[in-house]
Amino acid sequence: MGVFDFLNKKGGAGENPIIPVLPSEIYEAATLELRDIIAPSAVEVQPSVVKIGGKISKTFFVISYPRFLIDGWLSPIINMDKIFDVSIHITPLPSEKILKQFQKKVAEVQSQIRARAEKGLVRDPVLDTANQDLEALRDNLQQAQEKIFDVGLYITIYADDDTELFKVENEIRSILEAKMVYLKPALFQQEEGYKTVAPLGTDLLGVINKLNTGPVSSFFPFVSFELTSDRGILYGINRHNSGLVIFDRYSLENYNSVLFAKSGAGKSYAVKLEILRTLMFDTEVIVIDPEREYEYLAEAVGGRYFNISLSSQHHINPFDLPAPLPDENPADVLRTNIINLVGLFRILLGGLNPEEDSIIDRAITETYALKDITATSNFKNIEPPLMSDFEMVLSSMENSESLLQRLKKYTVGTWAGFINQPTNVDINKKMVVFSIRDMEDELKPAAMYIITRFIWAAVRRNLKKRLLVVDEAWWMMKSDDTASFLFSIAKRGRKYFLGLATITQDVGDFVKSRYGRPIITNSSMQLLLKQSPSAIDSLMEIFNLTQEEKYLLLESNVGEGIFFAGSKHVAIKIIASYTEDQIITSDPSQILALQKSKQEGLE
Repeated sequence: MGVFDFLNKKGGAGENPIIPVLPSEIYEAATLELRDIIAPSAVEVQPSVVKIGGKISKTFFVISYPRFLIDGWLSPIINMDKIFDVSIHITPLPSEKILKQFQKKVAEVQSQIRARAEKGLVRDPVLDTANQDLEALRDNLQQAQEKIFDVGLYITIYADDDTELFKVENEIRSILEAKMVYLKPALFQQEEGYKTVAPLGTDLLGVINKLNTGPVSSFFPFVSFELTSDRGILYGINRHNSGLVIFDRYSLENYNSVLFAKSGAGKSYAVKLEILRTLMFDTEVIVIDPEREYEYLAEAVGGRYFNISLSSQHHINPFDLPAPLPDENPADVLRTNIINLVGLFRILLGGLNPEEDSIIDRAITETYALKDITATSNFKNIEPPLMSDFEMVLSSMENSESLLQRLKKYTVGTWAGFINQPTNVDINKKMVVFSIRDMEDELKPAAMYIITRFIWAAVRRNLKKRLLVVDEAWWMMKSDDTASFLFSIAKRGRKYFLGLATITQDVGDFVKSRYGRPIITNSSMQLLLKQSPSAIDSLMEIFNLTQEEKYLLLESNVGEGIFFAGSKHVAIKIIASYTEDQIITSDPSQILALQKSKQEGLE
């Protein structure tokens, strides 16, 4: 510690307790070292504290421990939301030397027990317990199952004033004394205490206790609620200890995630922040956006934005066929596509009875055959049929009058422009957004199904690192066919390097579907933000939350919640930089201000 060396050079704390590091002295010495840069402007050593710059520090040492120390007993201290340093000095002792001392100590205790027995005194439980412990420990030392260590535990706390210092000291004392661990301040040794806790590896206080292997292992300091790795993106700040939550979803057994939050809790903000940071790691992002919240983000990162509606110029033909992969049979691809199309017609036509289901299945097969697309043909470069072709085939089939009546609005009626057109959408960009805000609510599940099928075909065609974001996923859970397709992506996405992120505010509708819980269990990452009282009980059951975690979610502010990754979870706060915030904000007042600023710039 350069500051103390400088202090000692001037004569010590007693002679000159406040010694500023003067720029003139550094200049005159004609040297500028690292310690001159990081050293505080002044240090004042007092009997009970050390004042360093504008902070007050106070060092304590542990003087005694209980008979047993449980694992993680230090965890409440390490996870305190306070500024402090902890230093643990552990020195192994030679077992042969300790064994000699033990033999002497065992002899002393046994002698006291015999003396009391000869005098006819009542047995002393303290002596009996000490004798049993010493005998057991001696046996373990002789069998090399245990070792003895000199252990010194020191804590330095920091505060801006005496009142704050007093509060922090009392809080630490109360936590430790409840576990029968007792502290004392290093009176008249605060300088030595400060240096002992500093990362120098020197124990200048020398207040030690002899402990065996078991209790020493319970000191293991890395028991804080950490969820971070050496690669990945920053998801937020750890609310337990102000650490960083850095994680890579592609390091888990699957790459899927779910996000549940009430309206206005910051779920879209959190997802857009993840997208912005994910794009920096050569990952393509595709978003299904029901509320037109991702348009500005797509524009800012140079992506593509498609507004899918009845009057839109962007079309997706549901009869498109994905090109078979080298290891796939074209017949299997065609069969799977026909099954998916039957599911689409169930949604479009308001359900099918078994007879209608069979008619639709046969009509789809014949519609493909009309374009020379069969199980034995190479349909890689063949133009797919349209909805009007399907209608023509269906009209020639018996008992199809009811189906034709319901199908008319998709071929010549109000909704003809939606799906009766060739595909003209290209998603060859780092970020692509499909907005269905302007789509009628009745057609939103069908639109999400068609878009998701189109994306899945593109994903299977080229193996790339991708993230598919489905916002307001409860729309897709309304129908078994759309929910089933989403679940199949969750299960099969890993094979194609695809992560699926499902976001919803309506937990009830999501888990009501028989595919809701399987999608959650097939998601290695979960993020729960602020919840409403009506939804919290369902989440408690699904995620096995404790009562404390339940109240944390109910009382959280916007952008706060619990982040799960694999078997770990921490309380998190989503934080963005100013620039990120300007790009991803969903706050209407901020959006209006940005639009006004943009308009003024154009004028």
